[in-house]
Amino acid sequence: MADGTAPSGTMRLSGWGRVPTATVRAHRPERLRTVGAAVTGAGARGIIAYGAGRSYGDAALNSEQGVLLMERLDRYLAFDTETGLLRCEGGVALADIIATFLPRGWFLPVTPGTKFCTVGACVACDVHGKNHHHDGSLGNFVRSLTLLLPGGETVCCSRKQNSELFYATVGGMGLTGIILEVELQLRPVETAWIVVDYVRTRDLDDTLNTFHERDADYLYSVAWLDCVAQGRGFGRGVLMFGRHAGAGELPNAQRQNPFGIPRKRDKKLPLDVPEFVLNPLSLRVFNNLYYATHPARDSVLVDYNTYFYPLDSILQWNRAYGKRGFVQWQCVLPYENGVKSLEDILRTAQQRRAYPFLSVLKRMGESSGGMLSFPMPGYTIALDFSVRRGLFEVLDELDKEALVQILTKPKNAISRQYQRLFEFENVRLRFTDDALEAVAVMAMERKLGARGLRMILEDLMLDLIYYLPSNKKIREFVVTKEMVLNQKINLGLLEKAG
Repeated sequence: MADGTAPSGTMRLSGWGRVPTATVRAHRPERLRTVGAAVTGAGARGIIAYGAGRSYGDAALNSEQGVLLMERLDRYLAFDTETGLLRCEGGVALADIIATFLPRGWFLPVTPGTKFCTVGACVACDVHGKNHHHDGSLGNFVRSLTLLLPGGETVCCSRKQNSELFYATVGGMGLTGIILEVELQLRPVETAWIVVDYVRTRDLDDTLNTFHERDADYLYSVAWLDCVAQGRGFGRGVLMFGRHAGAGELPNAQRQNPFGIPRKRDKKLPLDVPEFVLNPLSLRVFNNLYYATHPARDSVLVDYNTYFYPLDSILQWNRAYGKRGFVQWQCVLPYENGVKSLEDILRTAQQRRAYPFLSVLKRMGESSGGMLSFPMPGYTIALDFSVRRGLFEVLDELDKEALVQILTKPKNAISRQYQRLFEFENVRLRFTDDALEAVAVMAMERKLGARGLRMILEDLMLDLIYYLPSNKKIREFVVTKEMVLNQKINLGLLEKAG
């Protein structure tokens, strides 16, 4: 339309996993100036941005309500050729950034496992990649944002300007407003090639030890895990350590065009794979084949697509999981007791016969500071499950197990922090096992994950923290499941007990 607006219409959307789906009222603006009308007219349940549909689950769905389709807000606004600082609209795809700026010697500072997603969505998710142990997540490279708030006001934010809004937006899953513009620092590179060392490991201990021994020497590291193997091969994998190749490392024929890579014809999955094909036996065969065909090799030169985006070469690869779709389950486990926690999760999945069809393990460094950002120091594992009867009960079990581990195991775990705080008042604080599980379940129900654990405990413990100094008779206090569920501690009963 002439004014840059597009009519709204009803359509059915899903994320990349194809489950769940939702009927939404879609708005497709052509220009930034027209976004405000869609936001302010969205009604009580608001509107959420939808990029390229590459997120999992219901992250960008707003059932029966407004969704803002961002793909036409895809313009570059400024680029500094000296520093690599890019300013662009939120709907720009990572693939377009690579196509435009890699030939000029600039690459993405952090990239997820697909290039077919938008930069605004990547900021909202604070995406991490194979270099998180070294560089952290994308939020570390975002210099500023232009945000459209629910009331229609446009605000610029950065680490110095409106900083609280900035840190709430980075990793905030689009809940603070619509990301209109992003200022992003790109990475200088000399070629489009990656030097990769492949290491094949015997079992889970070997996999994790190899990570710790080697990944400090590489910008990128990632592991494929065989989650079907049992016995001595439990947790075996293939680790891929990488760094950007220098121009002098290319064969002579390629040095004339260091940013050129072979053009490969994209494959397309034309139909959904029948469900009977996806079974533990076929997965065991595939894993054995993958493991056998990836021996240890050093200094292998591969193009960036092969290393970062192997699945992007198969269009609609999500159809490989069958017509019911798939779910990606991911957690991050603090390093302390992380090996045991990871082993417990993998064994639980095996015992419940929930075998993931793709398993990726990485090491994480420090958080970017985003208030709801996912990354934290530890091991992160992502498991792709084809949707089957009983799957979500298994995933709930895995969620609860991972959250309880985060709540209790690290030296600075939230529950231990409160126990140390109570020690100053000479009070022994204990949490019953079902109380800890209740906290984990509550965080799951609120869809807050690990970041919600602290919030739930703070709400529960606040009155008690102020009450204890005035009552010296209490020497032990036990937090029970009932207290967690009620989110209240009856101080009147404590006074009687004291």
